[in-house]
Amino acid sequence: MTPSGETFDSIAAPQGDALLDDAALPDEEALESAAAQAEHRQAPVAAAQHGERLDRALAVLVPEFSRSYLQQLIEAGAVQLAGREVRKASTKVKAGELLGIELRPTPQSQAFLAEPMDLQVVHEDAHLMVIDKSAGRVVHPAPGNWRGTLLNGLLAHHEGARVLPRAGIVHRLDKDTSGLMVVAKTRATMDALVAQIAAREVRREYLALGHQAWQGPAQVRVDQAIGRDPRQRVRMAVVDLGHQVGKSALTDIRLLASQPQACLVHCKLHTGRTHQIRVHMAHLGHPLLADELYGGRALAGLGRQALHAWRLSLVHPVTGQALSWQSPPPADFTQAQAQLGLQGAELE
Repeated sequence: MTPSGETFDSIAAPQGDALLDDAALPDEEALESAAAQAEHRQAPVAAAQHGERLDRALAVLVPEFSRSYLQQLIEAGAVQLAGREVRKASTKVKAGELLGIELRPTPQSQAFLAEPMDLQVVHEDAHLMVIDKSAGRVVHPAPGNWRGTLLNGLLAHHEGARVLPRAGIVHRLDKDTSGLMVVAKTRATMDALVAQIAAREVRREYLALGHQAWQGPAQVRVDQAIGRDPRQRVRMAVVDLGHQVGKSALTDIRLLASQPQACLVHCKLHTGRTHQIRVHMAHLGHPLLADELYGGRALAGLGRQALHAWRLSLVHPVTGQALSWQSPPPADFTQAQAQLGLQGAELE
């Protein structure tokens, strides 16, 4: 079984991508092929569940699976009620009837396995670690990326990760964003870091390459709420909270260099909404290089979104020490920067 399938935004709030997502459920053939590995579980229907739908009763018996997946198990013949196979989720149950189910492995339940990998650790102590994530590395399992994620690597890196929600991950970077992330190694540290991030006490600074020569003042504060794009659900968008669902989002952006084809900017996050910098840069008319989702295109040899988590600063939640780490941009970023003539100003 998996750890808790909590959902979270990039500031570890309960929103965003779910670890136990229903979007990539296996088909019936996959369910049948997994039957040999099934765990059998049964219990009598409780008096409080008398008259409820079968799928609702099962959700109480096996809360670690989503209702959508339980419905698939019912349709595949993996559920028995009072000794009879039942294939309708709407079947009403009666108190005292024996309810049985074969818990067949899902891609989700097999995703949380330790996988040794080369993690670029820039700091580690008994309480937390800071990782310099490479572009292309997915942070946590999700549909289409159930294995080979940073979470799998953390499970192999230290034993304590197994008992932590999300293996201690308290914020995330998109797959194609490189740079620094902090990860908790204990539950107390995890809770403290989540609170610090929510209180905007963790400083996260990025470097980004945007399309076109910079327009407007050299420093700008983008205070624009972000929500799901109603026209294209895989995207986020700037939204009007008076008419659309979303959350406030605040980014400080400072120009470092500009040329006719592109600009180099420094971004400081005050909130941590999904795709925040990517959305705000596109909103300003400067989508990130190679960020096709938000209107960017490949340029200067760069084939992934031009975003790098450059500096991370925080107060250690246990020792109270003020700490800061920097990560130089990777070669693909600096090569594109040089080719475009974007030699940036000194960063403070």
